[in-house]
Amino acid sequence: MAVAGANPGHAGSETISSSYTSTAPKACRMIGKPSEEDGDTTRVCPGKSGLVVLINEGDLREVVSVGRNREAAAREPAAQAWFGPFSSTGDRVEWRAAGGKPFAIIQRWQIADNSEQDKRGGPVSRAMLAVTRLPPGDVCHVAYVDVAANPNANELARQAADDFARDFKCGTDTVKTIGQSGRTTSLTKR
Repeated sequence: MAVAGANPGHAGSETISSSYTSTAPKACRMIGKPSEEDGDTTRVCPGKSGLVVLINEGDLREVVSVGRNREAAAREPAAQAWFGPFSSTGDRVEWRAAGGKPFAIIQRWQIADNSEQDKRGGPVSRAMLAVTRLPPGDVCHVAYVDVAANPNANELARQAADDFARDFKCGTDTVKTIGQSGRTTSLTKR
């Protein structure tokens, strides 16, 4: 149980919980066929409480958004939130909910670090957790947590979701780096 009194915007105490859904390609519906030119793909994955997760991949960068349907998710600010380096997401979404109503998702991202090469000569991937606010209101990134710099990254991401997501103003408020900033969070800048 989390106490919302820690967040001035949410008085009293409430039960906040986590549940999970898959965004693995086999759990989702592919929209159209991958582009022959560059392999761009779009998939729609079942979420919680009538929401869907939209994942668009183009130019080796993914964007993730949430909405009541694919069209609504595609109109959200999160559908335009891409990172400069190549990026991809994990296959699992954590849904944070209060009173059974989801208000944020947490998803693991891999961001390519072109300053360092792996054994195959490609960029090293660095892990980050992104916290995204959900409707009502706009869907957008709220916070980033560098996984390597923070051994308690999952707890920090949950706390950020619980404390900031519901009152975050997309397009006005600045996405926060939570915990220790590290190489991965520096890569999120465009």
